[in-house]
Amino acid sequence: MKEFRDIELKWQKKWEKDKVFEAEENRKKEKCYIVEFFPYPSSYGLHMGHAINYSIGDVFARYKRLKGFSVLYPMGYDAFGLPAENAAIKEGVHPRKYTEKSIQNFLYQQKRLGLSYDWNRLIKTCDVKYYKWNQWLFLKFFEKGLAYRTKAPANWCDSCGTVLANEQVEDGECWRCRSKVEIKQLEQWFLRITKYADELLSDLKKLDGWPHRIKLMQENWIGRSQGTEIDFKLKGSNEKLKVFTTRPDTLWGVTFMVLAPENPLVTELVKGTMYEKKTKDFIDKVVLEEKFERTAEDKEKEGLFIGKYAINPVNRDDVPIYIANFVLLEYGTGAVMAVPAHDQRDFEFAKKYKLPIKIVIKPENHDLDPEKMMKAYIEPGIIVNSDKKFNGKKNLEASTEISKYLEEKKLGRKMVQYKLRDWLISRQRYWGTPIPIIYCEKCGAVPAEIPVLLPEDVKFSGKGNPLARNEKFVNARCSKCSGKARRETDTMDSFIDSSWYFLRYCDNKNDKKIFDSKKVDYWVPLDYYIGGAEHAVMHLLYCRFFTKALRDLGLLKIDEPVINLFNQGMINKGGEKMSKSRGNIVDPMSIVDNYGADTLRTYLLFLSAPDKDKEWDDEAIDGVYRFLRKIYSFKERVKVKSSIKDKLLESKLNRTIKEVALDIEEFKFNLAISRLMQLTNFIYNNKENVSLKVFETSFGKILIMLSCFAPHLAEELWKGEGYVCLAEWPDVDESKIDESLEKEEEQTEKIIEDINHVVKLIKKDVKKCFVYTLPKEEKIYKDNIETISMKTNLEIKIFSVNDKNKYDPEKKAAKAKAGKPAIYLE
Repeated sequence: MKEFRDIELKWQKKWEKDKVFEAEENRKKEKCYIVEFFPYPSSYGLHMGHAINYSIGDVFARYKRLKGFSVLYPMGYDAFGLPAENAAIKEGVHPRKYTEKSIQNFLYQQKRLGLSYDWNRLIKTCDVKYYKWNQWLFLKFFEKGLAYRTKAPANWCDSCGTVLANEQVEDGECWRCRSKVEIKQLEQWFLRITKYADELLSDLKKLDGWPHRIKLMQENWIGRSQGTEIDFKLKGSNEKLKVFTTRPDTLWGVTFMVLAPENPLVTELVKGTMYEKKTKDFIDKVVLEEKFERTAEDKEKEGLFIGKYAINPVNRDDVPIYIANFVLLEYGTGAVMAVPAHDQRDFEFAKKYKLPIKIVIKPENHDLDPEKMMKAYIEPGIIVNSDKKFNGKKNLEASTEISKYLEEKKLGRKMVQYKLRDWLISRQRYWGTPIPIIYCEKCGAVPAEIPVLLPEDVKFSGKGNPLARNEKFVNARCSKCSGKARRETDTMDSFIDSSWYFLRYCDNKNDKKIFDSKKVDYWVPLDYYIGGAEHAVMHLLYCRFFTKALRDLGLLKIDEPVINLFNQGMINKGGEKMSKSRGNIVDPMSIVDNYGADTLRTYLLFLSAPDKDKEWDDEAIDGVYRFLRKIYSFKERVKVKSSIKDKLLESKLNRTIKEVALDIEEFKFNLAISRLMQLTNFIYNNKENVSLKVFETSFGKILIMLSCFAPHLAEELWKGEGYVCLAEWPDVDESKIDESLEKEEEQTEKIIEDINHVVKLIKKDVKKCFVYTLPKEEKIYKDNIETISMKTNLEIKIFSVNDKNKYDPEKKAAKAKAGKPAIYLE
C-alpha cells in the first residue's frame, strides 16, 4: 500500500537524520545490550528467517528503550567467506566488490524494515579496521602458546592444486573440475581451545538464561570422559599405540584394534607396503563423509586391515589393526580397542569381517557362547577369561582395581579425555583474514607486522590459493633479522571474526586499541543474544572460548559472553522449510512493497511464539493488515455520543499495559499482539461511547505499546512530544483495573453472540428476545440491556428465573446456568 510505504520511508529518514537510536554509555541508567547473530551478506539479500530474527531483536530493543534502559542494539556483517571467492572464480568478480555490493543491498533491506539499529556501530569483518584486530589477537594467542602449527588432514584436489572446504566437495569430487578429492596431511594453524575444556564444561551451569538443549549439545560436544589410557606396543617395533577406554574391565576381550582413517599414523604404518594404495583409497572415501553420518548407529560398518598388529599388554595376544569409518580422530586418541563380545558396534564389525569374539563378562546365572550370540552382551556381569586376580568379580566393581593394576605395571594410567579437539583455523583461501606469520630460515615462524593486508591484485583461477601465487605478498623480510622470508598464505577461519565482534561493537571506531576496556565493561556481557540453534556447538562455543582467553589476557572482566540466549523458530510454507530448491520462498521485500514493513513485522511475530516454528499463511497476513488499517482509521475524529464505556476502557487498557509488558519480557510477542488487537477491537466497537479525553489518553498509550511492533504507524499517529519510540512505557494504574466490570462486559458480549447465533440458525423474522438469568446475574444484563438490544437489533426483555411474572411460554428459564442465560425468541 503506497500510503503505508510513504509513511515508513518518511519516519525512517527522520530517525536516521536525528540519530534517534545511537547508544551512549549512560551510567545513570541500567544498560541492555541486545545483538542478533550478525549475517553473512549473501547476494540474495534478506530471507524470511532474517526478517523474523531481526523483528524479534528490534521489538525487544524498542521495548527496553521505552522502559528507560540505555540500549545498545548494533548490526554488522560477517563478510568473509567462501561464496564471495566462488563468485570470483565463476563470474570474475573480485570478492571485495561482490561483498560490498551484497552489503549495500542487505543494509538497504534492513533499513526498509525499520530496524532500530545504531548504524554508527556498523562492523564489516572484511574491513582492515576490523580484521587487523583478528591478527592482533592471533599474535597474542601465539605469544601465549594458544596458537600453534601442526599437521592435519585436508581435502585436496590434485587437478586444481588446491585445498577444498567441505562445502566444495560434492559426492567425493571437486565442485569445479569434478576430479576425485583425496586427503592430504598439511601443516596448519590451530587454537588450543582444549586448554579451556574443563571451564567451558563447568561454566555451562552458570548459563541459566540459555536453552537447556543448547547447553546439552555443548556438553556432548566437549564430551568429557573419565577412563584409562592403555599402551599397546606395535608388533615388531618399540613404538606404542595409546588407546583411551572407559571399560578397562574388557581389556582381556580385545580381538582387534581400530584406528581413525585420518590418524596420521595410518599412512606411516602402510608406507611402502602392499596395503598402501588400498588404505589411501579407503581414507579418501571415508574421510570425506560427514562425521555424524559415518558414526551413526545404523550406518554400515566398513573397515580395512592395514597389515599391522599390536600386542595386548595384559595377555600378549596379537591384535590385528584395522581402519574403519566409525572411528574419528576427534575421539580419544584416534585409536580404539575393539571388544566385540561387549560392544554392539564392534560385534557387527567382527561378524562382517569374521574376527574372533572373546567373552570376558558373563551374566551371573548362565554362560555365553560366542558362536550363538546374536548381539553383544553389554549388561553388568561377572569377569571371566581374564587375569585370575579379577575373574569371578563383578565387572563394574573391578574396573577401578584394573585401572590401578595397569598403573602399577606401567601399562596405562587414569585419564580424563575430551571429544573436543583444538580448533583448526587455517583456510587455504584468499577471502579471509591473513594469518600474520612470516617464515624465516634462520628465525623460524615469527610474528609479522600488522595489519597484513589482503592484496587487491589477485587472480582467481580456482587452482591453488591465490595468495600463494602472489609473489609480492609471499616474499617478505623477517621482522627479527630482516633476512629473506616468506609470508604465511593461509587465512583464518571466518568463525574467528564472529567470536568477538560483539566486543568491537562497543568501540568500533578505535584505531589505537582493540577496544576501550571501560566501554566494554559497561556493555558486556550481552543481555540478549538472538539467533538460530544451528550455531550451538561452533559459533557459540568459540565465543565462550574467546571470552575466557581474552579475560586471561587482561582484556575482559567476565567469564561468559551471553546472559540470555534466544533461539528463534523456522518459517515453513506448505509444511516445509522455505528454500529456493523447493520453490516455496516468500520474499520479505515483496511483502513490504505490498503491505508495508509494519504489517510484515507484526505478522511474523503474531503467527506463533518466536521460538516456535511457523507456517506461512497468506490469509493471516491480510488479517494483520486489516488490524493496522483499523488503528490507522482512528486518525479520523469520531462523534462521541456518550462516555458509558470510559471505565471499562480504562480497566482494559491498564490490564493490557500490564500483560503486554510481561509478554514482551518473556518473548511471547504473539500474545502481546493478540492483546493489542483485542483492545483495539473494543475501542473500535465502542468508539461512540468513550469520551474524547479518555480515548486520546488511552490511544496514546496504545501507540507506545504498538511502537514495538509497528513503529512507523505508531509514529505517524502519535500526538505526544518527540518520538513515540523515545516515550516512556505507560504506568499501570491498578486502581482502574475493575475485574467485575470486565467480567460483566464478557458476559454481555457472550449473550449478544449467542442471540445472534440462534437468530441466524432459525432463519425467521424475529422481533423480540426474552433472556432468563440466575438472580445474582440479573442486574448485569439489565445494566447492559441497551448494548444488547443495539448489537442484536431486537427488543430485549430480561427476567430472573425466579420471577413469578416472567413471560416464558416454552419454559426456557429452567435451562439457565451461571454465565449462560436461557433465551427465547419470537
